[in-house]
Order: sequence, then C-alpha cells, then structure tokens
Amino acid sequence: MYASSTTPSGTPPGICDVLVVGGGVIGLVTAWRAAQRGLRTAVADPAPGGGAAQVAAGMLAAVTELHHGEQTLLALNLASARRYPQFTAELEEASGQDTGYRACGTLAVALDADDREHLRELHALQLRSGLESQWLTGRECRRLEPMLAPGVSGGLRVDGDHQTDPRRLARALLTACERAGVVFHRAEAVRLLRDGERAAGAELADGTRVPAGQTVLAAGSRSGIMAGVPEHVLPPVRPVKGQVLRLRVPGSYAPFLSRTVRAVVRGGDVYLVPRSNGELVVGATTEELGWDTTVTAGGVYELLRDAHELVPGITELPLVEARAGLRPGSPDNAPLLGPTALPGLHAATGHHRNGVLLTPVTGDVMAEVLTCGRLPEEARPFSPRRFSNALQEPPA
Repeated sequence: MYASSTTPSGTPPGICDVLVVGGGVIGLVTAWRAAQRGLRTAVADPAPGGGAAQVAAGMLAAVTELHHGEQTLLALNLASARRYPQFTAELEEASGQDTGYRACGTLAVALDADDREHLRELHALQLRSGLESQWLTGRECRRLEPMLAPGVSGGLRVDGDHQTDPRRLARALLTACERAGVVFHRAEAVRLLRDGERAAGAELADGTRVPAGQTVLAAGSRSGIMAGVPEHVLPPVRPVKGQVLRLRVPGSYAPFLSRTVRAVVRGGDVYLVPRSNGELVVGATTEELGWDTTVTAGGVYELLRDAHELVPGITELPLVEARAGLRPGSPDNAPLLGPTALPGLHAATGHHRNGVLLTPVTGDVMAEVLTCGRLPEEARPFSPRRFSNALQEPPA
C-alpha cells in the first residue's frame, strides 16, 4: 500500500520514504516490512529476487552453525529462528506462495576420530550455551539415516534446526512486496545521492535519480563498493565465494535422506539438504577469491568427494546444477544492521552464511529503524558503527 502525503518519516510527496539498494532476500524483507509500516518504499535492483539466495542451501541452523567466539551472534540467530514459523505463515498468506519451509531437524556426524573430537567440543559448547542437541552413536545415526556411510562414528541430533527453500523464499518476498505497493526500479544503483551531509537516495545505472528520505544498503557483497558513500561509512563487506551442487533424487530412491545431514570432512564443512520436491542440495565451498563466480572442476570434485564419504549413494544421483555465488562477509562474520555514520543511510548487509536464517529478524529490525529511528536491543551489537571502515576496490 501507499501512504498519504503525511508519512511516518515526514518525507515530502513525490519522494519515496525508503529506497532499498539491493533486491535479494535481505533487501526484499526490508522493503516488505517498511511498506507494511506505511512507508512509501522502492527497491533498486536489476534482477530482484536474485542474489546469494539463489545458491544458498536454506539451512536454518542456529545450533549446528554455532562457532566458538560467536555467542553474541547466536542470540540473534536464535531470535530469528524462533520467528520462522510465524514469518513463513504470514509471508505465504501475503504472497499466495509456498516457501518450502520444513521442520525436519539436522544431523551433524563425524567420520573419523578427529571429526568426532571436533563434534564433541561443539556439543559441549552447545550445552554450555543452553542449546538442545543429543549425542548419538554411529549406529544410532545410521538408524535415523540408513544411507549414511558405515564409517560414521557418532553425531549430534538437533531437532530444532530446520530448513527453507531460498529460491521460493525470494519469489514469495518479491510477490509480497509487489502486493504491498513497493516500487521496483530494475537497474543497479551506482551512486548515493546526498543532500549536504545526509543521504538522499541513489542514481541508477540508466541515469534515473531516485530521491528518498532514507536509503538502505542491502546489496550483499556489493554494499561496500557503492560510489558516493564516504569512505569511513562504507560497510566493510567482502565477497566470499561458495560453490553448490543440486542433484535429483529419483522416486525409486525415496526417502534418500529425511533431514539435513552435515559433517566436517578433511577440515571442510559439507552438508546435504533434502527438499520435499526431490532436490538434494550439496554445499558449499568457502573461497576468498574476490568477485570470481566461476564454477570449477576442483570445487565440484571436492563437494562430491566429501559428500560421497558421508553418503556413498550420492554418486548415483543425477547432477542437475552447479553454481557459484558470493556471500557478503564482514570482519567478524556478523551482519551490519541499522544506521551508519551518515544520516539517512542505513545498512542491512554482511550476513555471510546466515542470510536466509536472519531474514525474519532483519526485516523486523530494519522496520523499527526506518519508522522509529531506533535500533532494537537485540540488534545493537551489530550496528555498522562498530567498524572502522575501509574502501574496497570494485570488480572489474
């Protein structure tokens, strides 16, 4: 819906209240929630609904994704995971589309003694953090998932870590935005507009100028290279390459896996995410290679090799897709949410491997910021102002 000439931000008629730069799931959920609050909202993106979500697996794994030193991020991840069932129901009603959300649980397994020790340490950290996970023997793991390799020596059953389908999620958010009256400018925002010492919208690649009362940088890894943003304000995000595979499970194999299965193999994470439509997602590499999005033979080989050690039957499945995308990484692997040091400019980026998981809470946080000018308590550790920013070079 559109607001009248008197809006929560007091923006003059003819100027949108909010311009969201970037139409991935983070940009779309920000725009949707802003429009629901009565703000005249626009999104600038040449292909809204794309971005990192197109190559994400969609694991909602606040517990099994826990890493040492990330307990502050854990609180935000858990807050978003708790929102997912209600968020999904609301979004599916608003869009009329299924998002592929499944409350199926996750099984993290160990293949050798080193993996087992690593998993034991993770289990101890989870318990110290007040999380629910259950240690299983190798036999108990295979009882849950018969396709697992005989060498699986133990695992963690986490019934609270679920999944959604990021591609369906993005499509549903795009439809919900359109139905809420969000205006889409299908061109890249190339330069921030400023009115004195305040952000004032953006100039697009086609020369269009989109003035706005407030501007949100939600362009993933490209958020840190936008022209016109003062160097000390640019979000310090970088592209982190991830290659991912999609396989198809024929009906004769069903059920192949009943839940997400993940492991550390040769020091690298590998996961298998079964979809209800017969798709099996295998991922993902983590490569610091700048803006490269090439699918490599080595990347595909390593994923299939490690997945085969985990679930030997995977090599009999048809391979239907191999893609590479760029996660927006930050110096502490946590998102940047809320006002920057430049008045009128906000950030919603840097979600790294948790973008899909953090979609619901990001939408709520940014709506509060855009309507009330207040960063909610749960998001204050993730203010963009926690960094001393450095300019990144744009891609060639």
